[in-house]
Amino acid sequence: MARYLARRLLLAAGVLWAAWSVSFVVLYLLPSDAVEIMSAGGQESTGTDPAQLARLEHRYGFDRPVLVQYADHLWSALHGDLGRSVTSGRPVTTELADALPHTLQLAGTALALAVTGGVGLALLAAGTRRPAVRQVLLSLPVVGVSVPTFWVGLMLIQVLSFRFALFPAIGDAGWRSLVLPAVTLALPIGAQLSQVLARSLFSTLGDPYVETARAKGAGPARVLLRHALRNAALPALTVAGVLVGVLLSGSVIVETVFSRPGIGRLTVTAVGYQDLPVVQGVVVVGACAYVLANLLVDLLHPLLDPRIVTVPRARAPRPEVVTG
Repeated sequence: MARYLARRLLLAAGVLWAAWSVSFVVLYLLPSDAVEIMSAGGQESTGTDPAQLARLEHRYGFDRPVLVQYADHLWSALHGDLGRSVTSGRPVTTELADALPHTLQLAGTALALAVTGGVGLALLAAGTRRPAVRQVLLSLPVVGVSVPTFWVGLMLIQVLSFRFALFPAIGDAGWRSLVLPAVTLALPIGAQLSQVLARSLFSTLGDPYVETARAKGAGPARVLLRHALRNAALPALTVAGVLVGVLLSGSVIVETVFSRPGIGRLTVTAVGYQDLPVVQGVVVVGACAYVLANLLVDLLHPLLDPRIVTVPRARAPRPEVVTG
């Protein structure tokens, strides 16, 4: 396991380096000028004093060759320094540290709702004996995946905030302001989890060991929860690691719709002002979250299925060839 973990950490470091490098190349080769946009208040302008622009570019190092900037920024990033924001002048790590707790609160609540709702819906669909009810339950995840996230958020605001005044429409003031954005973000993730888990459950319920459990007198609930769910959860667990990207990208939309602080709104602001250090910092945070989620999924797989071997098997010795 230690060798497997070391190999996964090495691959994770390679993924982080690749994400940082690709984002650097894409952002720093854009035709527009971040300093000029900042000076013009978020819009490109040709009326700014060239001497002032030159001073700002020298201050942030944008006047140096691209390869020199890449080497310096990479070396600083390895030491935990992601640079300074072009718009605010604050360290990027400080900007991320201020925004990250709000996004983690939203993402954690949405993930809990998605797992609870998705798993519950899949179990209900697999456990019911009525075909019509099963068909209705299986059609709900399809609707959840198809509906755009921003539309769901706007409808929830229209109905539950404006019409019935049950939850606040915008802001970040207590748990009530967290309900609507968390439900909006959880809907597509829970729908995809439910689709995968339901399909896997129906396939697992036809396996011979499940039939053996039924022949021994196990009831439907015991068969479903004790025997089928453990093996059927493996594909859903794998998909859950991939859905971290959906969670991060969805937070950008949800935090914008509900005017909540967090990584999403920080990303929108940084992209609008072309604040390259902040955008790169957001990319690094997203890559870290994706890598950690997939590493956790890989470590949980052997716990659910001990047949999964995480240590490479030793090669069998070659047979000796006797000549003569």
